[in-house]
Amino acid sequence: MIRPHNRVDLEPTRTARLSGVSTQVAVSYSVGEVSSQVGLSAHTLRWYEQVGLLDPVDRDTAGRRRYDDEDLGRLRFLLKLRSTGMPVRDMIRYVELARDGEHTVAERLAILVEHRERVMAQIEGLQEDLKIINYKIDLYSDEVT
Repeated sequence: MIRPHNRVDLEPTRTARLSGVSTQVAVSYSVGEVSSQVGLSAHTLRWYEQVGLLDPVDRDTAGRRRYDDEDLGRLRFLLKLRSTGMPVRDMIRYVELARDGEHTVAERLAILVEHRERVMAQIEGLQEDLKIINYKIDLYSDEVT
């Protein structure tokens, strides 16, 4: 199994020392903090939750959403899928499968492999487009000099 070599360390908890005793302090983020970290609007974050891309987000005593590092990690992964052109319906299917547990690994793998093939085809197309752009740049550069 191929594993990414540059995994993102999301630092799920912060450790505080008190008289030699280690305590875990849960980290949570407001909608605004998450919005600025991942580049999505508050409206889009709520929509991600509504369509099931995110699990229901915890709330503080005033009823405001509080995201944790697991939510941020999932958002960052989903944004990579989205920025590379994965349709939202496929993202939703992937998340549903992940929620269903380990017996869905093969189907999740198939979704990601198929998406990777589409991304690689996009990259090939962009490389061909870049060749034409470079050709024109060279042409114009010759005319200018």
